[in-house]
Amino acid sequence: MEEDSTLRKRNLPGESLKPSTSETKLQPSSSNVPSDDDEDDPNKDEERLDKLRELLPQASDKLGSMVDSTLSALPDRWRNWVVRGLLSIVMISLFWFIVRRGATWLMALVFLIQLKCFNEIIKIGLAVYRLYDLPWFRALSWYFLVTSNYFFFGESLIDYWSIVLNKDVIEYVVFVGIPYLVLEFLHSLVVHHRLISFVMYIAGFVWFVLSLQKGFYLRQFSLFAWTHVSLLLIVSQSFMIIQNLLQGIIWFLVPVSMIICCDIMSYIFGFFFGKTPLIKLSPKKTWEGFIGGAFSTIVFGLILSSLLMRNPFFICPVESYNEDHLNCTIPPTFK
Repeated sequence: MEEDSTLRKRNLPGESLKPSTSETKLQPSSSNVPSDDDEDDPNKDEERLDKLRELLPQASDKLGSMVDSTLSALPDRWRNWVVRGLLSIVMISLFWFIVRRGATWLMALVFLIQLKCFNEIIKIGLAVYRLYDLPWFRALSWYFLVTSNYFFFGESLIDYWSIVLNKDVIEYVVFVGIPYLVLEFLHSLVVHHRLISFVMYIAGFVWFVLSLQKGFYLRQFSLFAWTHVSLLLIVSQSFMIIQNLLQGIIWFLVPVSMIICCDIMSYIFGFFFGKTPLIKLSPKKTWEGFIGGAFSTIVFGLILSSLLMRNPFFICPVESYNEDHLNCTIPPTFK
């Protein structure tokens, strides 16, 4: 009876709850959790948006004090034009340098972009759900990224890297320098790949269950779902991009180049001719820029694909990481 009265007393309205020792550690997060009444308060919404803007990085047109001082005499409109132009030249040059290095460098580029995209999305999720104080959640998100990459890319790249396992061991020890034990380890990863992937995911799920904190179940499961949706969008796209890349660089280069062209030409047409807003989400985008960018991209795609399909470097499938794929049998698509 004493226990029941205690429980009833805790539920009396107007009485404050004293946090326990374990809950005190999570107090910074819990203090920011909005109540049901706050959800309809526009002032509270503005405060939360301001806090999110502080936590998340914002876009900037600055290139450093030296460059900014040089461009200070220009109007803001033309300063933005120069900044975008300089950055476009640098990025396109770096991209073309990586393309000329071959498929392996492009795979590394895809992985780097994937890591950056996942980092940005997880930062948004952590900021929105205010879970920075909850233990292991950032590490759990990255663990599931590693697990997903191991499953998807291990499955797709087994054939690409199996040349290492099927060649004579002595040849690789002498010419490539891969020790015998490393080859045996790689072979075991190939043979038991799906089992290892399953065990890694189950271990992550158990880790998540052990990290649950009382009073924060809903938000922890929400971010758990956020992580999985992010993995579905990012890792699956990376997987399909690399699958296309292994069929020939042209299948990667043409779509990516068309996106770059569309972005550049939409900005140029919008800059000079834009008058009609396109969408409220991005007020600077205009119908003139959209139409001009779309037409330019179609023409650019036709010209680029006709040029690339004449070069074996771009159309030959990647059969192994160490063989020259410039002398392949031309695929029927390009004959």
